[in-house]
Amino acid sequence: MRLSWNEVRVRAATFADEWSNAVRETSETHSFYNAFFRVFGVERRSVARYEEHVAKLDNSSGFIDLFWPGVLIVEQKSAGRDLSKAYGQAGEYFDALKERDRPRYILVSDFQTFELHDLDERTEVRSSLKDLPAHVEHFGFILGVQKRTFRDQDPANIKAAELVGRLHDALHAANYRGHDLERFLVRIVFCLFADDTGIFEPRD
Repeated sequence: MRLSWNEVRVRAATFADEWSNAVRETSETHSFYNAFFRVFGVERRSVARYEEHVAKLDNSSGFIDLFWPGVLIVEQKSAGRDLSKAYGQAGEYFDALKERDRPRYILVSDFQTFELHDLDERTEVRSSLKDLPAHVEHFGFILGVQKRTFRDQDPANIKAAELVGRLHDALHAANYRGHDLERFLVRIVFCLFADDTGIFEPRD
């Protein structure tokens, strides 16, 4: 069963905390993205593969860091590296792929920053690792969810995600962790959003 967005936000907060010190492309990329996909309840190996060999148009070759055919290219760099160059590199891989394998999305990251490019919509979303819980809807394609445009609810969603992130950090620092922490935060998020439905209104 697909995770709810509330569950995804809680998992994203945990992920951001656990990977806050990640810096090295060569030694941490695979573990990082295995954990990233689990934020959305998806096992990475079921949809995407690492180090996909590509023969580029200039007759050189390269390797896509993470490749989900028809959906996603990820170009990962160590912390502090130039993500514009990473995007250019991903673009070279995109051009070299067969038409059926060309993805809609390109994600470039240096662990602490994400840049997600939607090639169909020609949009770019930038998020820090810390703020990932407020931006998980942009990665809805991992869940198989079509992109939606959020308007009236956007500020409330973002504010709630920020509050849950701060609460997560405080509880984690107090050594309240693991499944119990995730379950507690999911219930808190449910209460934050349930007010819109009138579920807490007293009955006559």
